[in-house]
Amino acid sequence: MSTALAAGEPGPRVSDAYRWMQLAIGVACMVMIANLQYGWTFFVPDIQEKFGWDRAAIQWAFTLFVLFETWLVPIEGWFVDRFGPRSVVVFGGAMCGVGWVINGYASSLGQLYFGQIIAGIGAGAVYGTCVGNALKWFPDKRGLAAGITAAGFGAGSALTVYPIQQTIANAGYQNAFIWFGIGQAVVILIAALFLFGPREGQTPAPVISARVVQSRRNYSPMEVLKHPIFWLMYLMFVAVGAGGLMVTANLKPIAADLHIDKIQMSFFGVMMTTVTIAATVDRVLNGITRPIFGWVSDKIGRENTMFVAFGLEGVGIYLLYLWGHDPFWFVVLSGLVFFAWGEIYSLFPSTCTDTFGSKFAATNAGLLYTAKGTAALLVPLANYLQQAQGVWDGVFLIAAGANILASILAIAVLKPWRRSVVAKSQATAAPSAMQGVPAE
Repeated sequence: MSTALAAGEPGPRVSDAYRWMQLAIGVACMVMIANLQYGWTFFVPDIQEKFGWDRAAIQWAFTLFVLFETWLVPIEGWFVDRFGPRSVVVFGGAMCGVGWVINGYASSLGQLYFGQIIAGIGAGAVYGTCVGNALKWFPDKRGLAAGITAAGFGAGSALTVYPIQQTIANAGYQNAFIWFGIGQAVVILIAALFLFGPREGQTPAPVISARVVQSRRNYSPMEVLKHPIFWLMYLMFVAVGAGGLMVTANLKPIAADLHIDKIQMSFFGVMMTTVTIAATVDRVLNGITRPIFGWVSDKIGRENTMFVAFGLEGVGIYLLYLWGHDPFWFVVLSGLVFFAWGEIYSLFPSTCTDTFGSKFAATNAGLLYTAKGTAALLVPLANYLQQAQGVWDGVFLIAAGANILASILAIAVLKPWRRSVVAKSQATAAPSAMQGVPAE
């Protein structure tokens, strides 16, 4: 596939094999940044033991990571929409490596926070670029493409759950930060060299379906920010995202507070601790849910899928509150929570692009993705609430209620409202060809 076209020059329709190759490269990059978020929980107890810092203070590092991972994505998306994906991913991969190396040498909270900020900027550049690129390459399968790409982030750390814990136990958490940080960065830098964005004419037209409502108008980022339906989606993203992030950051501390973290269980014939099994299962389910629900949403509609998934997460969190003290149910129910939570990273980007068009997909989806950062602000607040009450009950109940609310909003408010918005945009905007981005 030649990429020697002038910037902005239309290209011929590419093969599906080439589109899937681009998707696979994006997934590989996503796998490499997964540990920056999902591996964090394994470092928290050792950091606390070494320095004696308050757990909530340590978790502010996680919140800062998520804030800078998400709130800068619109800026990074702007660069992607105009200059293509490769340079942004190269920058992001380097920042990810530098961030974790800083974490490895950090001897104060300030240094730890700085390392997490650098890592967050890098992770956001990689994440936002790869998801935005998938949305552009697959206008005919947006839910599935976004889901598969996001699955790399959700499940990417599953295979390294045990190696990271063993490295922390045998070589110390500092070396784990440094070794994994450098290794992951190197892979991203290599993969980024083969990443390209689509040009006009290289992809099929958006799907036309009675269930999946898609706009033919391309909204600019400023138009998106001024549209009230964007803020409804933002509110729903925060409501659902907060519960999953709370469990992600505190999985090991929650298990420790419930006194089940060191209980040994058999997992496919191998004896492991409850936390190791739960973390492995959670990451696998958190990954596979994204393409599954993305594919389902392509068939039955985004809002209908949200209603089911968000409701399932609310029930899962409530049951975790009731039965989480039992090791078996802790593994099963935390897995259910992650399965019902991970799909937000395929449903919301595809819904956003369906509503506001694909020309500025990376930037607009990035604007919505900042809701994850807003949700992360609630993570240390959850720790403060737990410390005040001495138990996780209040945190679980609030998170469950927020998910049920989002489930109802999806079907009762977002669905009819979005259909009306798209219908109006169709009536006022002349049909236009899908536009791509420079392929570098």
